[in-house]
Amino acid sequence: MIPYPQIDPVAITIGPLQIHWYGLMYVVGFVAAWWLGRRRAYRLGLSHDDIGDLIFYAALGVVLGGRLGYVLFYGMEQFLSNPLWLFRIWDGGMSFHGGLIGVLVAALLFARKHGLPFFQLADFIAPLVPIGLGAGRIGNFINHELPGRVSEVPWAMVFPPMMGLGSEPRHPSALYEFALEGVVLFVVLWWISRKPRRRGLISGLFLLLYGVFRFAVEFVRLPDTHIGFIAFGWVTMGMLLTLPMIVGGLVLIGWSRRQPLEKIELGGGRQEPSRCLT
Repeated sequence: MIPYPQIDPVAITIGPLQIHWYGLMYVVGFVAAWWLGRRRAYRLGLSHDDIGDLIFYAALGVVLGGRLGYVLFYGMEQFLSNPLWLFRIWDGGMSFHGGLIGVLVAALLFARKHGLPFFQLADFIAPLVPIGLGAGRIGNFINHELPGRVSEVPWAMVFPPMMGLGSEPRHPSALYEFALEGVVLFVVLWWISRKPRRRGLISGLFLLLYGVFRFAVEFVRLPDTHIGFIAFGWVTMGMLLTLPMIVGGLVLIGWSRRQPLEKIELGGGRQEPSRCLT
């Protein structure tokens, strides 16, 4: 058993202003996506300023979609009892699936503005996302969220008494998601996308791998207490929302096999042939 680290969810206090670790993790994700995106901006014929605009669009999609998705999928009862709770983002309560929908809408608007095929832009964005996902799971962990189920594995943790879970050691499920959704997903997507691929492949891999990772972790993650299991005594809301991602990922990968290899825009109408890129 490993003791749960005592980390104050508030990172910085300046007078009445409190900056939470959870919010800082979003900043880490957006800055990482901005920096990585600038390194590959030439692939879409975009400038560094365009990448800044893209991250701004995506940030709005993540925050608005993530919060609205959480309210819709997990917190409608709490929202109806206190509508102002919708704006308490610093307390946690963001849905990945809602955030994903928000980013897709933002990407569609950006693609139309810049005359880019949607899936070409989606393939560009997908490898930029996992660092933010991993940082968000660290934020969940510090915020005492996403507790796991009772376990006897050597790395199980006793969660803080304030969570009302008792003294049984549990899976640190937020750290599992950090490792899979953050580290593994980033390494796989960044490595595969190092050279041109068929349109839709990277997006499909993102959906498939995230879906599989999230579905697997749901078996050791404690379901939301106000929702519980959806069916059969083991199906959770996370599993239910993740299944369409797995199916969609498989469909996209199959569709990509009929698409030509992408070409890399260099600006001024020139294109780089399909070869290995860093």
